[in-house]
Amino acid sequence: MNVKLLFSSACSACFELENTDPYYAPEKFQVLLNDAEQYECDHNVFSLFGLEPDTEYRLTLKGERTEGVLVFRTKAERCAIDVHDFGAVGDGVHDDTLAIQTAISYLPDNGRLVFPKGAYLTRPLILKSHITLAFCEDAVLLGWAKREDYPIVPGTVTALNGEELHFGGFEGNAVSMYQSLLTAQYAEDIKIIGPGTVDGNAQNTDFWTNFHNFPTARPRLMFFNRCKNITVHGVHACNSPSWQLHPYFSEDLGFYDVLISAPKNSPNTDALDPESCTNVNIIGCRFTVGDDCIAIKSGKIELGRKFNQPAAFHTIRNCLMEYGHGAITLGSEIGAGVRDLSVSQCWFRGTDRGLRIKSRRGRGENCRIDGVRFDNIRMEGVLTPVVINLWYNCCDPDRESEYVWSREHLPVDDRTPYMGAFHFSRLNCTDAEVAACYIDGLPEAPIREVSFEDISVSFSPNAKPGIPAMENFAKERCRLGLYLDNVQHIRINNVRLKGVAGEKLIADHYESLEKSGFDEG
Repeated sequence: MNVKLLFSSACSACFELENTDPYYAPEKFQVLLNDAEQYECDHNVFSLFGLEPDTEYRLTLKGERTEGVLVFRTKAERCAIDVHDFGAVGDGVHDDTLAIQTAISYLPDNGRLVFPKGAYLTRPLILKSHITLAFCEDAVLLGWAKREDYPIVPGTVTALNGEELHFGGFEGNAVSMYQSLLTAQYAEDIKIIGPGTVDGNAQNTDFWTNFHNFPTARPRLMFFNRCKNITVHGVHACNSPSWQLHPYFSEDLGFYDVLISAPKNSPNTDALDPESCTNVNIIGCRFTVGDDCIAIKSGKIELGRKFNQPAAFHTIRNCLMEYGHGAITLGSEIGAGVRDLSVSQCWFRGTDRGLRIKSRRGRGENCRIDGVRFDNIRMEGVLTPVVINLWYNCCDPDRESEYVWSREHLPVDDRTPYMGAFHFSRLNCTDAEVAACYIDGLPEAPIREVSFEDISVSFSPNAKPGIPAMENFAKERCRLGLYLDNVQHIRINNVRLKGVAGEKLIADHYESLEKSGFDEG
């Protein structure tokens, strides 16, 4: 079995087994470094930490059926500095903000700031270009527990030369926000390396309670605005006040072997929400949060019109999504659209939905979603594996207006979104409950194409009714088969459904429907 290097820094490396098994390796195997045993692993993506800079290593994998050898070299660096040298205490009580921020400011280009074992209590920090933050095992960067000590960042500022600069945003709008625990603005070449933890500590604040009455948007755990070449590797990110990792109008991003967690009942704690970003790799990550696991966004209609910067070229592979509202969500803030999204070799467990597209009238003509591919996905206990909903009724003042909910064929104008091609293959879904798929397009702008190939969906014998999509006048469903409305071209090939209540296929308002290997009995 082949193994490849996904990423390396001066002190870490991340690897991926090349196989077809979602997330988990076919067997446990031993990881050896220069013939010294490191640990036993059962994941396709795994990492090594505490490596020496600019050094050649030999990785060896050993198992009954798993064998592999790979020679790799870590990156060179200018220096590595212990954060204690700048006065950090790391006892979880002392305020380490000034020490850490000073160390970041003084760190030379291509330098690494090392956090040894300890709990580093800090207020929000600002990162700069060409640095690495490395959190050792049992090192925790712990968020400050008093909301009043979080600075408020403006959404936009007009510079003296008249240029409009953007600094903050939330839910698709350029608005003010509390400063995030780790923030990078207009920066490049930043690495945040594990195996330690970045903990927002929101459970000990009021960020999860009464937040609708706050004067501004809640902070993220990590916020990267208009950045390039950002990598997060191996850290445990947890307990953010709202979205955990929020890259914003950024490019060339890598998230490798990251664990992102929050309690199941924590509000709006999406794991990873890249917004209007380009070239994003999310590989070997695990998510268990209180909202969507991955939510791909591109702003509401105002940002979509102003910048027209779609979310483009995202690769999601070998990830485990657990207990979120959606495993992979597009929207609802997608005013500039999404194009070329590939999701493969992933495992969704206990999420409300597998793919969840949230859009509606009013997202705008730049809201074009096209080139979405899901392949080789295992879903276990996912209530509805596929949802494409063009009637989403949340997050906006007009969400219950007739314009949003009317089933009439309305005129196509500059407020009308566009849905292109969606391809689903090799999905193995067990213990579904609400619907196999629920796809509900607009009559005036039907979804262009949906294809299903080599799909297996079985329903739980204890399935309970639920709402497949958040829309006005939604009806509860239970063990609904394939439901498609306002889709121009439908292709169904080798699809097996077990335990459906009623018809296995309900399709309406389409131009063509091709079926082969599909039992409708």
